[in-house]
Amino acid sequence: MRLNDDVSVLKGVGPKKKTALNRCGIYTLEDLIWHFPSRYEDRRTVRRISKDLVGQDVLISGKVVSRRYNGNPYKRNVPISFLIQDDHGTIEIVYFNAKYMAGALKLNSDYVFFGRIAENRGKLQMIHPTACKKDSIDDVRGVFPVYPGISGISQNELRNYQKQIGPLIEEIDEWLPEEIIKENKIADCKFAIKNIHFPDESRNVLMAKYRFIFEELLILQTGLLYMKQGIHTGDIGVKIDVSGAYKFIDSLRFEFTEGQKKVWKAISLDLESNKVMNRLVQGDVGSGKTVIAETVIFSAFESGFQSAMMAPTEILAKQHFSSLKNDFEKFGIKVGLLAGSMKLSEKKAVLSKLKSGEIDVIVGTHALIQPNVEFKRLGVVITDEQHRFGVEQRYKLSAKGERPNVLVMTATPIPRTLAVILYGELDISVIDTMPAGRKKIKTIACTEKQRRSVYEKIGDEIESGHQVYVVTPLIEDSEAIEAKSAEMLYKELKELYKSHRVEMLHGNLGHEEKDSIMRDFAKGDIKVLVATVVIEIGINVQNATVMVIENCERFGLAQMHQLRGRVGRGSDLSYCYLILSKETEVARQRVQIMCESSDGFDIAEEDLKLRGPGEIFGTRQHGLPEMHIADIIRHNDVLEKSKKIAAEILHSDASLNSEENRELRRRVEKMFGEDINLKL
Repeated sequence: MRLNDDVSVLKGVGPKKKTALNRCGIYTLEDLIWHFPSRYEDRRTVRRISKDLVGQDVLISGKVVSRRYNGNPYKRNVPISFLIQDDHGTIEIVYFNAKYMAGALKLNSDYVFFGRIAENRGKLQMIHPTACKKDSIDDVRGVFPVYPGISGISQNELRNYQKQIGPLIEEIDEWLPEEIIKENKIADCKFAIKNIHFPDESRNVLMAKYRFIFEELLILQTGLLYMKQGIHTGDIGVKIDVSGAYKFIDSLRFEFTEGQKKVWKAISLDLESNKVMNRLVQGDVGSGKTVIAETVIFSAFESGFQSAMMAPTEILAKQHFSSLKNDFEKFGIKVGLLAGSMKLSEKKAVLSKLKSGEIDVIVGTHALIQPNVEFKRLGVVITDEQHRFGVEQRYKLSAKGERPNVLVMTATPIPRTLAVILYGELDISVIDTMPAGRKKIKTIACTEKQRRSVYEKIGDEIESGHQVYVVTPLIEDSEAIEAKSAEMLYKELKELYKSHRVEMLHGNLGHEEKDSIMRDFAKGDIKVLVATVVIEIGINVQNATVMVIENCERFGLAQMHQLRGRVGRGSDLSYCYLILSKETEVARQRVQIMCESSDGFDIAEEDLKLRGPGEIFGTRQHGLPEMHIADIIRHNDVLEKSKKIAAEILHSDASLNSEENRELRRRVEKMFGEDINLKL
């Protein structure tokens, strides 16, 4: 066997097991070696049967003194109970396959069992433990790895596969330079792999884990820094005179908040310097990021430059287009739109005007990064809701100008720890104050039993002329998941509010249907909009005063906060109802945090603690690959260390072409996949 062999060469891996492994990204024996345990079971010590062990996974030894069937023993899945006794007490062992287990465990014979001890009606119990004869105790004693679950494959099978490929560990060469290994006191590769899969003592497991945490974070940081090399941070860039911006600022019907003034001052210094601006502006929903972007665009126009604004969805792009066109019309600034659903003739006309300079500002989706999009004099690139774009997409748009200034805006509050990793090449500004007059949204937690009264109260809001969002995590009914679907809610609410227009918005609708529904909702023709999370970003309807989030336990905190931000945009008091279908401890914690806090950054920090970065900042959409063993929050010290080392490596070998860095390059390409383009 060789490392690059298909997993089907292993004994016990037939077509079904191969498919199960492939579903988890395991195709070769090398992939399987890097499928690390998530935890370990310590089975080294045989414990005496005792109530003190309730809730613990332990190894016990004893004699089978009796057995009892709970039904017909010849039928499948009939429970069988064995009473096990040692010199300290007794415990009931339960299996759900009496026909097989009746012959496996003999009366008056000694066995060893490993499993979790529970208490049932005052008696100790173990359900489906691992078992073997006492004279074969070495088969179950030791430190056993527990791997992340793969549907259709047991832990014993996974351990068996690892044993089969164990000899291949000798084929794996050390790829980290000796200098890095010594300076950072990390284990060598062979030692680490052996001890992560076949540990003999806990100290060696810790050493092995540290090696792979360090390794994974080094690969991550090298990939991120490599992609960021393409951004012209520090280069001489387009210099923009911001003195003309005050013509636009003075025309506004409101004053900048203190937070906006602080951010605009930082941007002004960037634009008037000789260096390219690369700045991330974070601001909670409704904090006034768009007007900051408009001020930047206006300054670029006054200085003779074009601007481009890229949005993640067509709905949001069209909303920005409409807003910019309305705000800039009186200044003679021409705004264009480029979106996937436009007719070919319309696209050609826009592209021609953009190239000739007739269009001053172009708003679009990822269509803006297509090769046929050309500018006459691009000076500013703005990406809205940046977390939906990878670094490469932003780089492609920036590359359409001579080192244009880059402004990144996000309403998704990102804890600073993560922001520094995701946007390490950007200066970070935060709009930390809200515009005057915005009332706090009243957030109310409800149970399934309170649904009826919630919708009765909503009826009063509709009668008073206001509009309502009702959000659900699903589009169609599913027998597998008990959740309110948009389809079901739509029918229910249409019947409940017969005299008002109720519509449904979800991701499967065509562009024209979505736009038509959103236009009618914005005009106030639609009173209740039942939707999936497609309304999470960008939509601004000031008359909407109620947000209902059904099955709120299925949403993350940050996501719920984003949804809540769709209401409370006018001067009326607004409400957010969080309807819990399953009252788990974590769900109750999340709901409590939502009811107590309206600060997006505090909520994001709490979300990070509860769910971890991988689940919140879905890997691909943020340009952040999935971590298998490292945790960018818990292992922050290693993250910082690996960043310095990655920077040193790239400083001396920018394309990772040297013999010494070839394996690092291969691993970076494997980790980032399509998100990275290592230019040879």
